[in-house]
Amino acid sequence: MVEDVSTDESMRERMLAGELYIADDPHLAADAARAQTLSHRYNTMDPTDGAGRRAVLAELLGALGEGTEIRPPFHCDYGYQTFIGARTFANFGLVCLDVARVTIGDDVQIGPNVQLLTPTHPVEAGPRRDKWEAARPIAIGDNVWLGGGAIVCPGVTIGENTVVGAGAVVTRDLPANVVAVGNPARVIRHLAP
Repeated sequence: MVEDVSTDESMRERMLAGELYIADDPHLAADAARAQTLSHRYNTMDPTDGAGRRAVLAELLGALGEGTEIRPPFHCDYGYQTFIGARTFANFGLVCLDVARVTIGDDVQIGPNVQLLTPTHPVEAGPRRDKWEAARPIAIGDNVWLGGGAIVCPGVTIGENTVVGAGAVVTRDLPANVVAVGNPARVIRHLAP
């Protein structure tokens, strides 16, 4: 059951607090439109305009570390909820549904078509039909490698130096210094730190 929401509390505040909210809120719609506009600009820019592309990403994202590269196309919900460290590389097709905060560390390698998915939805039909949703943050540690097509689900933390195999679906936290593969992802090997 979804609780009553006072009319003076904004949906953006509820979303940022990790509470149930309605995404059709006008403030959130404006935030999403801003992200779509900046993402479209970034995705259609001249690939040789490194400084211009970086400026658009810096405007879109919550933080963008020095030397980080994201190959277009890149898609996100809001942008300001995504924080990326230094020297990180994301290949083509990164989808970052940043309804909750997404933190990506330094020196992370992200393969093509990786999905970072923070949104959750009620299991009960009524609240879901009424467009209620929530989100849980994702945190990716330093020096992680996410193989192509990997999916990271809401609320997951991946420890530093961990390798996630191509196509893996990460539904639970992964510790540092491991290799994880499969659906759901499971640890198959421990790595020296």
